[in-house]
Amino acid sequence: MSEPQRNLTVDELEVVEGQQHHKIEGWVPELATEEDLRSALEEAFDYRGDVTITRKDGTLVEGYVFDRRSGATLAESVVRLIPQNSSQKIAIAYSEIAALAFTGRDTAAGKSWEAWVRKYWEKKAAGEKGIALEPENLE
Repeated sequence: MSEPQRNLTVDELEVVEGQQHHKIEGWVPELATEEDLRSALEEAFDYRGDVTITRKDGTLVEGYVFDRRSGATLAESVVRLIPQNSSQKIAIAYSEIAALAFTGRDTAAGKSWEAWVRKYWEKKAAGEKGIALEPENLE
């Protein structure tokens, strides 16, 4: 005989365990192996700040990673980014990358749904009307 299904309250449904994110702003990963490079570029894709890629020819590209395509080899894999101060999208083969650094400000650091909701309820409890939570100014 199965246990009766328990109905959850709205309050119980609103509270969901968050994910713990490690701080990578300022991180310069060691790229000793192919797996290190692939893993670091996955982190760069999830990162909400700019990264600096040093190519094997010594040139630096700083920008926002918006896509990556993993192929069978490093030469077939590319990371796509929008360089700082440009709207031109560029692709860099993984095989061209000598170093990677998470140099830009992580715009999502310290932000969470829970903090956003907490501010809303604080304003509502204080009797404010027409509550609108605005995003933080990034400048």
